Amino acid sequence: MGVRSNSPELYWLPQQPPDWRRRVTALSADPVKDWNASWAEAVALAKFRLSFPSTNALDLAVQHLLSAPLARATASCRLAFLSSSTTTHLAAGIRVGASRRGIAVEMYEPSYGQYRQDLTDTQSGLYAFAPTIVLFAFDAVFVAAHALEAKTIADANRLADEFVNSLRKLWASARDRLGALVIQQTIMPHMPNYGGNNEHRLPTSGAAFISRVNQRLREASDEAGIDLLSLDTRVVQDGLEGWFSPVSWFGAKQEVALPASPAYGDMVARVIAARQGRSAKCCVFDLDNTLWGGVIGDDGVNGIVIGAGSAAGEAFLNLQNYALDLRRRGVILAVCSKNDEAIAVEPFDNRADMALRRQDVTCFVANWQDKPSNLQIIARQLNIGLDALVFVDDNPFERELVRKSLPEIFVPEVPDDPALIPRCLSDAGCFEMVAITDDDIRRTATYAENALRASFQHEAVDLDSYLFGLNMVLRWRRPGEQDIARVTQLINKTNQFNLTTRRLNESDVRAAMAAPHAAVLQFRLVDRFGDNGVIAVVIGHIADNAEFMIDDWLMSCRVLGRQVEGAMLNVLSSVAREMGATRLNGVYRPTKKNGIVADLLARLGFVTEEASNGVVIGALDLESFDEHRTTINIEKESL
Repeated sequence: MGVRSNSPELYWLPQQPPDWRRRVTALSADPVKDWNASWAEAVALAKFRLSFPSTNALDLAVQHLLSAPLARATASCRLAFLSSSTTTHLAAGIRVGASRRGIAVEMYEPSYGQYRQDLTDTQSGLYAFAPTIVLFAFDAVFVAAHALEAKTIADANRLADEFVNSLRKLWASARDRLGALVIQQTIMPHMPNYGGNNEHRLPTSGAAFISRVNQRLREASDEAGIDLLSLDTRVVQDGLEGWFSPVSWFGAKQEVALPASPAYGDMVARVIAARQGRSAKCCVFDLDNTLWGGVIGDDGVNGIVIGAGSAAGEAFLNLQNYALDLRRRGVILAVCSKNDEAIAVEPFDNRADMALRRQDVTCFVANWQDKPSNLQIIARQLNIGLDALVFVDDNPFERELVRKSLPEIFVPEVPDDPALIPRCLSDAGCFEMVAITDDDIRRTATYAENALRASFQHEAVDLDSYLFGLNMVLRWRRPGEQDIARVTQLINKTNQFNLTTRRLNESDVRAAMAAPHAAVLQFRLVDRFGDNGVIAVVIGHIADNAEFMIDDWLMSCRVLGRQVEGAMLNVLSSVAREMGATRLNGVYRPTKKNGIVADLLARLGFVTEEASNGVVIGALDLESFDEHRTTINIEKESL
């Protein structure tokens, strides 16, 4: 179980249950009476190891759901797939891969080879479709042909630069004309070598040209702020035979082989999910036979297998080092173990050959309760959703129990051999990222500081003295270019304290920042225990009647209960007055997760009325508004 084959299968997902196909058939055949329930079933069915035929079978059900009247309002992504080769066979994998992450995707594909015409013609089907994401994918034969004019290596480098610059223009068109996010697939390295080990010395070599282009794509994508789909890396890792079939290429111009399409779709889906802020935040590890070999309660601190001297010990040590690498890039580490805590923590403190130390683990839960209950405790203590957890456990029984009890948590089907677990977690894309912000890097420190805040709160006499003793400062500013990634990330991952739950991409944020009658405000909270980072965003605009409309108001739940929203309103009211507004208008649009702000406008002094479907409309007269009294000092930051 869990051993990889040469084909790019989704080996980190559990096998299909016996009733899987019956459930898919039922989902495809039944009228869509309860869309949400049917969609939840589609999401559940996507979370198994699916082959190409199984993916296509489930995709029929997904398309059936997306054709229902409610689907258009529910779909969170419209993806246009613009390519130089045949990609129709990849659509099912993308839709199912996105469904696996709870994302409903509608797709558009132009006629074969017509991507440039569709992008140029504003009357084309592409513009009518109005994509939120455009995926560019160019085949190796098409790209390599650009090298045929090269006489020298300098020519090859120049032609590679020119090709990538032509892609930059396509990216800009997709952004500027369609307002879409852009994903660029790297070029699949399947062109044959003619010069052997020193192929790169041949100016006209297609294989060498593709290598040059892929290198430049990485640099250009960073400069342009677009996301890469690193197909070349994955092909090299898995082996070309699993991804490319010459028969399919010459017969149908299908560059990605049919059996690889579920893996391709999953790769696309994880980039989409990461851009929507749906990547996991916390990796939770079991201990015995997961982070070390043996059972600490039986074998003792000196009897467990870890460290140099044995293959198994070095494999477990490698997994711990992988965990530390996750922590360095902002992933929270936690422990969930059936053990006595005093015994479970001993190796972290007393084994010199452990890479992980107790201070590296933000939340340590070891007791004899069932693991689903303890995972819920971990989520509560960290103040994150269950869907932000990844649970790593060597025991198949525990894995299946957590999957059935808490389906929101991702539980990879990790291999029995600990040496293969880091590769499994990497292949599964558990912690996919599209941008790393300073706040991401500080995340583990932030949660450690939260523990100090909680301890301080227990010592305080009452809430007011606790808040006063925090010495809080709310720092705000209009964001600059360097802030766009974090602001966009916060907008797309904040579900609970979010008045409208509107999703924006970086282009949308940039446009709002540039609009003459709009305001984008970011807020950072600092206190005696540290910097909480950028914790809130407000976006709004002045209407023709001198009223300021709040389009977005969202805040991280980790600062709830600290009077931040009142201080934010004080800032917003001042900014709106400076812009000439006499009134603030806000709206609350209910979702499954944002009930905690249903009465926010009323609590802040807005005059509210309820419209249809639970929508609440509020207005605040700025001429008579008195600032909220808080224990927070306010400072305006400079860029």
